Amino acid sequence: MSARVAVLGAGSFGTCLAILCARGHDVTLWARDRTLAEAINQDRRNPRYLEGAEVPARVRATPDLEDALRDREIVICAVPSQGVRAVMAEAGEALAPGAIVVSTIKGIEPGTCFTMHQVLEDVLPPRHHGRIVCLSGPSFAREIAARKPTVVTIACREEQYAVVVRDTLSCPWFRCYSNTDVIGVELGGALKNVIALAVGISDGLGLGHNARAALMTRGLTEITRLGVRLGAEALTFLGLSGMGDLVLTCTGDLSRNRSVGLELGRGRRLDEILAGMSEVAEGVRTTDAACELAARTGVELPIAAMVREVLSGTLAPAAAVEKLMTRRLNSEAL
Repeated sequence: MSARVAVLGAGSFGTCLAILCARGHDVTLWARDRTLAEAINQDRRNPRYLEGAEVPARVRATPDLEDALRDREIVICAVPSQGVRAVMAEAGEALAPGAIVVSTIKGIEPGTCFTMHQVLEDVLPPRHHGRIVCLSGPSFAREIAARKPTVVTIACREEQYAVVVRDTLSCPWFRCYSNTDVIGVELGGALKNVIALAVGISDGLGLGHNARAALMTRGLTEITRLGVRLGAEALTFLGLSGMGDLVLTCTGDLSRNRSVGLELGRGRRLDEILAGMSEVAEGVRTTDAACELAARTGVELPIAAMVREVLSGTLAPAAAVEKLMTRRLNSEAL
């Protein structure tokens, strides 16, 4: 059945989801920049992101948020984490009463330490709270746009709404599973970016595959430890939004977070690295928030703490690795 879908955010992931949805649905794509919206409508290409992917005629780009949201049944939020609060606060009154809101953002808000689901609950009218859905899992935008097989998780506390989104988005090259563990799915997606920074630093230093495997394994332990403390199910972190996304982001050449870590390990300054990027590496902002959240809940995250020191310039990458490796010895279960 055809649905009316809005995608908020014309970056690479928002654009690829608009392309995906257009195979059978009517889609509006909100772009903050009017020039970008006009270019997409005229040339059927996004000239800044996913330039090689054709944007179907069923996608109509617009710089007007209210226009993008009008009568939409499913609203997919794909803006960077730092823009979610402002964009969705503005969007709240324009949402159709029964709209399902889908968050695809993998981050934690600095200051509040809210996940994106919590940010949405904070800014949207209460009538929408039960219909907030989270999409996460191993999913590079470029591969989705190229119709390469991708599998993700769709989570909502009321699973019926996750099922609606699952059935709307799924197709022969994009398969969705439903889930009810929203906090687990969100934390897996957000915290794996921090571990990807650590892996990138290690790879940039030339520390080898043993170190990479150790960071990924112990990183998953950290993610699970914090998630369970916050009420998530441990098994969630062995699934697509946990291990699956962690493996992809730590090893894939398209990973922005791993790329930032690589450059840090090679000796470049963080401000210089970020200045040369056209899209956001969410792990840079998430690291501080994750460490703050861990401190509030009494959970130890040694890898995240090491990444935080490197990002802040407190420790050089090699010194941070040595500090991590010479911590007090402990049981693997801890």
